[in-house]
Amino acid sequence: MSNLNELLDDLKHRMEGALSNLRREFSGLRSGRASPALLETVRVEAYGGKVPLTQVASVAVPESRMITVQVWDRALVCVVEHAIRDAGLGLNPSSEGQSIRVPIPQLTEERRNELAKAAARYAESAKVAVRGVRRDGMDKSKGFEKKGEISQDDVRGWSEAIQKLTDGYIKKIDDMLAEKDKDIKQV
Repeated sequence: MSNLNELLDDLKHRMEGALSNLRREFSGLRSGRASPALLETVRVEAYGGKVPLTQVASVAVPESRMITVQVWDRALVCVVEHAIRDAGLGLNPSSEGQSIRVPIPQLTEERRNELAKAAARYAESAKVAVRGVRRDGMDKSKGFEKKGEISQDDVRGWSEAIQKLTDGYIKKIDDMLAEKDKDIKQV
C-alpha cells in the first residue's frame, strides 16, 4: 500500500465507519419527535432468542408524537410491548389488538440537557476514533519512509493529505452534533 490514494481510501473507509456509528448512536437519542429509528435498538424475546423488533413487527409514524408498531404474530404483542417499555427509552406503549401505540412524551428541560450531553459524548468518541485512524495513517506513511519506499518530502505531503481528510471528518462530526443539538433543544 505504498500509494497515497490507496492509503487515503483505507483511512476514509475507516473514518466513515466512525461516522456511521455516530449516526446509529444519535438515532437512539430521543429528541421529542417520533421516529422509527427510535425503536431500532429494541430486541424482542421471540422464536427461541432475542431478535430485532423489525423482525416481528412493522414500525410506522402516523403523527409527529406517536409511533405505531403492528405486530405480525398475535402471541407476541405482550412480549413486544414489554420489550419497548424495558428498553430504557422512557416510553410507555399500550396495545390495541395486534397494534401497539407508543406516544412520545414531551421532553423536560433537564432531560434535554442530559440528551445534549450524551450527544456531545458520542461525538467526542467519534472524534477520538477518527484521530486514531489519522494516527494509524501517519504511522503507516512513516513506515513507508523507513523502508525507503517514499521520501521525507512525500511523508510531509502524505501527512498534510491525511490531516486534511481528518479535518473534514471532524467538521462532519461537529455538523452532525450541531444538528442533533438543535433537534434536541427544539420545543
